[in-house]
Amino acid sequence: MSLLELIARADGRGLAASGLACLDRCLPPPGTGGDPEPLRPLWASCESGAEWAARLDGAHASLEAAAESDAVAARVRALLGAAPRDFAAVPLRAWAEACSLLALDVHREFDVPAGGTEVFRGPGREDGGPLVTGELRRQSDILATLAETAGSPGGGAGLRRVLDLSTEGRRVLRAVVSRRARGRGRSVTSP
Repeated sequence: MSLLELIARADGRGLAASGLACLDRCLPPPGTGGDPEPLRPLWASCESGAEWAARLDGAHASLEAAAESDAVAARVRALLGAAPRDFAAVPLRAWAEACSLLALDVHREFDVPAGGTEVFRGPGREDGGPLVTGELRRQSDILATLAETAGSPGGGAGLRRVLDLSTEGRRVLRAVVSRRARGRGRSVTSP
């Protein structure tokens, strides 16, 4: 099943967690004294939507206070600010799609070969480079895990797995960005 099909079938929980995971992977490392995981409070809201709007506002305020000048951080802040306050599948679907595209754009920027992201989200997705292919697989695994654990007792284990997948993806992307920055003799300011 393609990523687009998985997004189309996901419930509110899956869409919220998927979108949040995409944004989480794209955040640049925090500056000195910055919160290393400013989106962490939102994860608890993904299970049932409890306090979703308030936690969105808190996470957005935290990112605004950090005010990273990085273009990717600005896009993450914009998407977080545009997140629907209503924890329902219909408004969350468009937001999760936008978050998916951002994550794929960021991975494509550091991948070889570079190309459009829409092609990679459909059936011909194997044409992407290793970073984009890994990100597509990660997004698909996240949505599949959440679909399998939806409505089941202990569904929080599915969210824990999603958080682990997202953290692993963030480490991979940051390692690539750091290597490239060292190769160019610059400090790391991107994801």
